[in-house]
Amino acid sequence: MANVEIRLPELGEGVTEGELVSWLVQVGDKIEVDQPLAEMMTDKATVEVPSSKAGVVKELKVEEGDVVPVEEVLLVIDASGAGAAPAKEEKKEEKTEAPKAAATAPAPSQSSNASQNIQPPVAESHVLATPSTRRLAREMDVDINQLNGSGLAGRVTREDVLGAQSGAPAGNSKIEAVAPARDIPKPAYRGPQGAVEERVPLRGIRRKIAENMQLYKQIIPHFSLMDECNVTRLYKMRNDLKKVAQERNVKITYLPFVMKAIIATVRDGFEMMNASIDDAAQEIVYKGNFNIGFAADTPNGLVVPVIKNADQKSIWEISAEIMDLAGKARAGKLSLDEMSGATITITNIGSVGGTYATPIINHPEVAIIGMYKMTDKPILRDGKWRAIKSMNFSCTADHRLIDGAVAARFLTAMLGRLENPARLMLDMY
Repeated sequence: MANVEIRLPELGEGVTEGELVSWLVQVGDKIEVDQPLAEMMTDKATVEVPSSKAGVVKELKVEEGDVVPVEEVLLVIDASGAGAAPAKEEKKEEKTEAPKAAATAPAPSQSSNASQNIQPPVAESHVLATPSTRRLAREMDVDINQLNGSGLAGRVTREDVLGAQSGAPAGNSKIEAVAPARDIPKPAYRGPQGAVEERVPLRGIRRKIAENMQLYKQIIPHFSLMDECNVTRLYKMRNDLKKVAQERNVKITYLPFVMKAIIATVRDGFEMMNASIDDAAQEIVYKGNFNIGFAADTPNGLVVPVIKNADQKSIWEISAEIMDLAGKARAGKLSLDEMSGATITITNIGSVGGTYATPIINHPEVAIIGMYKMTDKPILRDGKWRAIKSMNFSCTADHRLIDGAVAARFLTAMLGRLENPARLMLDMY
């Protein structure tokens, strides 16, 4: 049978191209229908491209880091199933013996010989790891499925793979637990004359973030306002709800309350905050729906899941959806639809630290709200010192549509609702 070309399929509505992040197969591999062939990154997400045919990989037509248009040929396979290298088949036959050998704890010399003939299995779907870490594990003959990840949410890091290959225990680094490694390669060494310079390709989600941030900053004239909020009552109300939240198996945070405060304030005469600018048509588009994005810091970079129609959902429903989307974000499983259509965005770095920031607006939106860490603060009231819970907020807006005074009044009104949760509850419907 003639060779068959496997082309890049459509990756989502309006998506015309994707960047090849990593190959999941190599020349000579025998593949099945629907087997993942490659990881492709679009403007919104990293997705796996499945095979439409079974056969043996004959040729890879593009390289990692290449931007590939839809319908471009990715690879060529021999759909007759012939042509697999004998060594490949031999390795596959021996692969099933690997767990048995590990269970019997063979002598070091036996393990060394076995590792030369056995390819580690591909990462199972529940294993959290960046594409570069998965590739490193394959290259070093390390079974990533057997590793206990030391990164955020149990993610397997480069250090875990290197430690497993060298025999060092993984997960013993306090620094790694606090600041998980990203998919940006680290310098190989530091020589006696000082730090070595190493150049690595700017690719994957980091390149897309760089392109978007540069574009958005160029298009939008940003300005930011900052203020603090007395969230003592909100803090108490959330604590009172924790037991009920546990019974519902939901983690309740401050984020849903901030979403509700934004919605109520926009409806109270600040419709321009939930709008966008159509640059081509030179029109202001006022949104009747509230699709609120929330910036999520993941091992693979910054992503923005979206709570659709947040005004029509309860605090409980929003909390459950945040948990679901955040989990998908950490696992790299968000769909394009789950990251598109936002009308306004919230960035919450309070759990990481920082007093204030000036975040970049997610074009074509016209505003982004920042919420920061909560602190205990003394205030003087009626001649007496009292302790309150204080949280800082920022409002960054597009000056083409929103004036400074308008943004200031919006921020004041929004914080007033957070300071008085009873009033906020009255505004909900």
